[in-house]
Amino acid sequence: MREGTQDGPAFYGDEVLASREQAGVSQSALAKATGYKVPYVSKVENGHALGSERFAEGCDRFFNTAGHFLRLHRRISDAGHPQWFAAYVKLEREARVIEDYSTTFIMGMLQTPAYAEAVFRAAYPTESDAGIKAKVEARLARHSVIEREDPPRLWVVLSEASLRMIVGNAATMGEQLEHLLIEAQAPTVTVQVLPFDASTPASHLPLTLLTPHDGPAVVYEEIRHHSRVDDSAGAVAEARDVYERLRADALSPDRSMALIYSILEEFTHEHAPRPHPRHMGEVQLQRRDRRSVRRVGPRVRIIRRHPRP
Repeated sequence: MREGTQDGPAFYGDEVLASREQAGVSQSALAKATGYKVPYVSKVENGHALGSERFAEGCDRFFNTAGHFLRLHRRISDAGHPQWFAAYVKLEREARVIEDYSTTFIMGMLQTPAYAEAVFRAAYPTESDAGIKAKVEARLARHSVIEREDPPRLWVVLSEASLRMIVGNAATMGEQLEHLLIEAQAPTVTVQVLPFDASTPASHLPLTLLTPHDGPAVVYEEIRHHSRVDDSAGAVAEARDVYERLRADALSPDRSMALIYSILEEFTHEHAPRPHPRHMGEVQLQRRDRRSVRRVGPRVRIIRRHPRP
């Protein structure tokens, strides 16, 4: 057990570790019971990651703790968000359908750890490392919503600018775009890109429509230092109209994947370290040899604030 002041993930990890040791079972047994691998369990127990809601539910079943780990997970996750965002996080967890439009940054639920950290470090330059870590963990915990056995239908429209703007560095962007391509393969996730050559966007501000299992939809809108969750019929209808126009102007899901792939290739090749002049002969030889190798991957045509917590 760690002594002294602990952050949320560290405390949660100690709770998992204590329950496992009390039950007298191995990490391998817990991993098998929760549907994860041993390194994942180790990462949670060491406080390096909060883990997902699915893992928390698995722990509750395995240790027969009547929802303790799920409640603790949600409490720690909510604590990492500012108070004005907590209402949104709760609605997000309970939604049947989530429809999001992101203009500057890729939607928080789909961000990688490195990308999320870069976003927060840019937005909060004086924040401590511990503070940044807490914000990143809270954001990553939101991903568990789409890991559930009954995930919501997630539909995301991303501006092309959010894919091309370098957040962190080229390596961070490459990892983020690869992650986005993988997430988009899920049957409940649809990603569309609003390209630069589309008509003038119906909105330049991000918005999210949340439709619960029962009850009316709500809209979440934000500008710098201000946000609102509005369930009034007029606000939801207006947001729905804007979102439908954005979705209509965006590329189809297949063409969106092709564009993301092409941008990923640009980051991979254009931002790669350039060889020293004396090695150019070797590089040219490698390029000549590659001409005889069939290209893997789709042939694509390149179509030339304050972040959410």
